[in-house]
Amino acid sequence: MTRTMTLGKAINAGLRTAMEEDPKVVLMGEDIGRLGGVFRITDGLQKDFGEDRVIDTPLAESGIVGTAIGLALRGYRPVCEIQFDGFVYPAYDQIVAQLAKMHYRSAGRLTLPVTIRLPFGGGIGAVEHHSESPEGYFVHTAGLKVVACSTPAEANVMIRQAIASDDPVIFLEPKRRYHEKGEVEPEASLDDAFPLHASRVLREGGDCTVVAYGPMVRVALDAATAAAADSGPALEVIDLRSLSPLDMEPIYASVRKTGRLVVVHEAPGTLGVGAELAARVQEECFYSLESPVLRVTGFDTPYPPARVEDHYLPDLDRVLDAVDRSLAH
Repeated sequence: MTRTMTLGKAINAGLRTAMEEDPKVVLMGEDIGRLGGVFRITDGLQKDFGEDRVIDTPLAESGIVGTAIGLALRGYRPVCEIQFDGFVYPAYDQIVAQLAKMHYRSAGRLTLPVTIRLPFGGGIGAVEHHSESPEGYFVHTAGLKVVACSTPAEANVMIRQAIASDDPVIFLEPKRRYHEKGEVEPEASLDDAFPLHASRVLREGGDCTVVAYGPMVRVALDAATAAAADSGPALEVIDLRSLSPLDMEPIYASVRKTGRLVVVHEAPGTLGVGAELAARVQEECFYSLESPVLRVTGFDTPYPPARVEDHYLPDLDRVLDAVDRSLAH
């Protein structure tokens, strides 16, 4: 049955379904039990599944992930909540040196089905360490899968797919979109779901391709609507969804049609996801390109104070300006 719910509630429903379907799924994190998490994503789950499956941990991110690795080696499917993006760094060693490498180190004999839920990005007026976009660190680490949801429907299905995966998954949640509503089918079978590691064309257009993920998907779609007003250019919008591995074929096909590409993300531009997309498109679609690939990103600075974050985050005007510059070539 289709229901209307927020993105945050959609993740909660996905966690609930995963726990109902598999008793080996356990949740771990700071204040996720009685409080339901700082964003209330796990609200009510400890009450229904007990303290042994929804575990309040000490304030120690390295300990959370390290314990999850041990549980996964014993057959569990842990789901870790990191309260904010900027808090993940104490767990960085456990994630990149242990979690990402165990499958390769054991020549495929061991799997670590650990999901790390990571609220990321800005736009909520938070203080420092609460609005970062650290995806580049994890995308650069072989052995990790990295995905980002953008809508309630995607969030509900993708969190279930991530938990069902035998590989460790960094699950990026756009915190500025937690309260946006959409249609969700919480009981839908994963057998019929859109693949977890596939990009998706959300809006078709023939003049310029715009690729985004997570919180920037809404901005890209708004830009397409604004651009099309008064018979303006038709933008083709693609939700990348999976940052590692990358599903490039829909992007190649789109660029071969439009001849232009604008990549939008909140993380700093230098050596980021946009840089990788630009390089691959240049290699595969060189003779189709009508203009340079352009990036609209955050800046190469620490995330700024809340009162000026609107100047840091890509917005409608910056995306449309990039589209105009692309079309001007």
